[in-house]
Amino acid sequence: MFETAITSKLNIHYPIFQAPMAGGPTTPELVAAVSNAGGLGNLGAGYLTPEQLRHAIRKIRALTDRPFGVNLFVLEQPEESEETIAKMAEYLNSCRKELGIPQNPPLPQYSESFEEQVQVLLEERVPVFSFTFGIPSPGVIQSMKQRGTFVMGTATTVDEAIQLELSGVDAIVAQGSEAGGHRGTFLKDGSDALIGLMALVPQICDHVSIPVIASGGVMDGRGLVASLALGAAAVQMGTAFLACTESGAHPAYKQKLLSANEDATVITCAYSGKAARGIRTKFISDMHLYPGKIPPYPIQHVMTRDIRQAAAMANKPEYMSLWAGQGLRLAKDRSAAAIVKQTMDQANMLVNKSFHSKNDDQSIRDSQPLHE
Repeated sequence: MFETAITSKLNIHYPIFQAPMAGGPTTPELVAAVSNAGGLGNLGAGYLTPEQLRHAIRKIRALTDRPFGVNLFVLEQPEESEETIAKMAEYLNSCRKELGIPQNPPLPQYSESFEEQVQVLLEERVPVFSFTFGIPSPGVIQSMKQRGTFVMGTATTVDEAIQLELSGVDAIVAQGSEAGGHRGTFLKDGSDALIGLMALVPQICDHVSIPVIASGGVMDGRGLVASLALGAAAVQMGTAFLACTESGAHPAYKQKLLSANEDATVITCAYSGKAARGIRTKFISDMHLYPGKIPPYPIQHVMTRDIRQAAAMANKPEYMSLWAGQGLRLAKDRSAAAIVKQTMDQANMLVNKSFHSKNDDQSIRDSQPLHE
């Protein structure tokens, strides 16, 4: 059951992907640890400069000789009026005053160059390339595949999955509404594509012919077995690894994660301008009362960056973006290797238990006398 089209194609032992969480959690140490444990580690590289990206890839390769992946964001150039941006900047000044940082900072560039990031991946010949928020040009996908790179895209609806298959990707990450972090929706508004994983996976599997990876709320062996039963070829786990030893998440972030309940998360555009699931904070609650328009991603993301960075330095999680999925009550402070092992141990136990139960039932039926 655990040898799937994905494990065979990628030459990995277990159908477990560590989600590529951008912003710091997916350190080279975490990526390598998951890959060394038999899964597929993934670097969330959307915010990295080309130089940082190349350094991270080479560090991962120094820590593992196993396959790993790199994830990038496919972004459109945002447009927003100067008035909307000015009003948001003024509103955010109250947070800056609370944190004791300068008001009205200059607006940095909105995002790293996707083309330059892609070039690094091509030059480094990464084993797996995944992308979120859209679909790259056909040239990018074909260039990756010509170098032997396995390509994956993110879908939150069946229509998105169909478009991804038509683009030539090798596999699709089906992101359920339970998933933490940014929504990968690209054909409609992210808040309008909130289909739960149990409903999403079988529907996508019925409409595409390439492997599907289930992502959203999967935290252990139970989620793995259930996802494979629904038709997935692997699972992608993010929140399960956030609090682990190798995670680069801030200590206060990890503590919030380990102490929160399943009803603690909310979908919000407050931090970045794009729908994302995270632990409810004072910043989110206050921003939901903001009477104006929140600038789109990545404008809002860079406008709040100094606030998030200052909050991390001051150990004030109520102003940090604490992305997390709905399975956070199951998160544990363990090594990445231990999480992979425990997931597979539990999954094997469930499968074996089911097998023996079926055999016992059959034995009982075989022992029953036949009645005319």
